[in-house]
Amino acid sequence: QVQLVESGGGLVQAGDSLRVSCAASGRTFSSYRAGWFRQAPGKGREFVASISWSGDNTYYEDSVKGRFTISRDNAKNTLYLQMNSLKPEDTAIYYCAATAMHRKTYDYWGQGTQVTVSS
Repeated sequence: QVQLVESGGGLVQAGDSLRVSCAASGRTFSSYRAGWFRQAPGKGREFVASISWSGDNTYYEDSVKGRFTISRDNAKNTLYLQMNSLKPEDTAIYYCAATAMHRKTYDYWGQGTQVTVSS
């Protein structure tokens, strides 16, 4: 079992940077694949980025490539999403998620943190 708690969201201006974090509890987080998703007002939840348990492999949705960086510190049981050059269309609730490596879907979700980018 893994519990996830996001933090670090807020209101920023277009072009600014922001880092959101996700603190995980449970001994198994370091062996789990993890990711970030987001949900904008009136839209469905969409994939943003994911990272393997070791941090060696990362994947990004096309619209955030080159601007966002996903990373993890397994010693601290923490997942990060560094967001640079933010755009108003990045406004959304950002969720972290985790799952065992053999699973195709994410089993554990945080409650989300709001990121608002003003133009």
